Amino acid sequence: MDFWQRYRAIDARDTRFDGQFYTAVRTTGIYCRPSCPARTPKAANVTFYETSAAAHDAGYRACKRCIPEAVPGTPAWNVRQDIAGRAMRLINDGVVNRDGVDGLAARLGYSSRQLNRILSQELGAGPLSLARAGRAQTARTLLVSTAMKLADVAFAAGFSSVRQFNETMVEVFDMTPTALRSARHPMAAAGSTAITLSLPYREPFDPGIFAFLAARAIPGIEAGTASSYARTLRLPHGDARFDIAYDGAAPGRPLTLTIGAVDLRDLPALLSRVRRLFDLDADPVAIDGALAGDSRLAAAVAGTAGIRMPGALDPAEMLIRAMIGQQITVAAARTALTRLAAVGSSSRSPGEGLDRMFPTPEEIAGDGCALLRGPRKRIDALRAAASALAEGTLDFGYGDDVAGLAAKLLPLAGVGPWTVGYLAMRVLGAPDVFLANDAAVRNGIRALDRTGNPDGPGSGVTGTFSPDFREVSPWRSYATMHLWRAAAGPAGARRGATTDTANAGSRTTEKANR
Repeated sequence: MDFWQRYRAIDARDTRFDGQFYTAVRTTGIYCRPSCPARTPKAANVTFYETSAAAHDAGYRACKRCIPEAVPGTPAWNVRQDIAGRAMRLINDGVVNRDGVDGLAARLGYSSRQLNRILSQELGAGPLSLARAGRAQTARTLLVSTAMKLADVAFAAGFSSVRQFNETMVEVFDMTPTALRSARHPMAAAGSTAITLSLPYREPFDPGIFAFLAARAIPGIEAGTASSYARTLRLPHGDARFDIAYDGAAPGRPLTLTIGAVDLRDLPALLSRVRRLFDLDADPVAIDGALAGDSRLAAAVAGTAGIRMPGALDPAEMLIRAMIGQQITVAAARTALTRLAAVGSSSRSPGEGLDRMFPTPEEIAGDGCALLRGPRKRIDALRAAASALAEGTLDFGYGDDVAGLAAKLLPLAGVGPWTVGYLAMRVLGAPDVFLANDAAVRNGIRALDRTGNPDGPGSGVTGTFSPDFREVSPWRSYATMHLWRAAAGPAGARRGATTDTANAGSRTTEKANR
């Protein structure tokens, strides 16, 4: 967006752009979200920033009226596969808090000095400032949403000391932590250690993602319904357990996250990964607008506004799940994963029927593969991948780009282009992946032809449109989600079920290296 496009957005107080850029006003020294209800400033007094950290570094403080930190994140970090986008995904996952700037730079293959220069040029702030802004946002959320002690809030948000926490909150918000804390925050029940937060997102929101996850839930590790999802998760400092619920009938249609157990040092990473899992930083209006311009998808988009692309809570786990799910049904994949889960360790924080952890690569490479059934080559390929993960010779995650992910995974036996594309969607949040050879995608195209494509049967592939849906780029991953939903049929559409991994891979030939 150029300056005047952004200025028109703030003049219209368009909530779609909240979190995508920030408006700083020189005459007041304040920065706001685009939808701030205050009077629109003169254009001559306005500077736009890509991140709140850039506004902080330029000497501005957050608006107390619109609270610019209390917004969904920008979808640009998935759209952008450059170094800035990759860095932001890792910063949001807490890498700077855990490993420092040197650790972040090493993961990205740059020196600290180069990385600081690139991020300062691209985003207006260096990695330390970007991480500090994330800490301030997390701290503000905890202050107004929970009854946690101030010292616990400080360390949960990633600050190294209470003094640093106090100074940052005053500098960013021009308010002390005590003043920021609202008198209306929900109090924890007696004896309860749970943390309950409301997660911001851009509307519309299609809750079908809950059914997607529920259909693939592994008993003891995950549990899901049409409007809720819970699971255990291994994080850098220990085990965690959470559940998230959607109430479409309540005012504001809240998404409520309840964290039953977590090491407070892992809280920022948990929040980031839950947001990635449910694609909460997406811009559904922009996505739906682009998809609806393709007549093959128009009816599907109208019937399912705000479809989300499920993310991944753990990249290594997602690789294992994808490899097991190839060439079998979703139900069969779930059965195999349930069998494999027996080698996983017991959770140190069990609760609500969730008492196990997904097996580590070491556990899978050791005893796990002996529990699997099927072709020996497939099991051997899975063991080799798990061993590579356990030994550290295979290391991939949120900081990769699509090309780098392919370079790391394609040499593995049992992994081909479909698996790489699927992992790019789930792990990286890459929005422009189209799985052209996926059988369920082809079935979805035919299903949409039958149910209302105005160009007639078959035109989705042979008509005036391209077979790879390039017309809706850069949102072809979301087109894939609609096609999977259509392939599942009317019943699947009502349940929100989509076809992926297992069903899609069941008739997909992976040209794997063996």
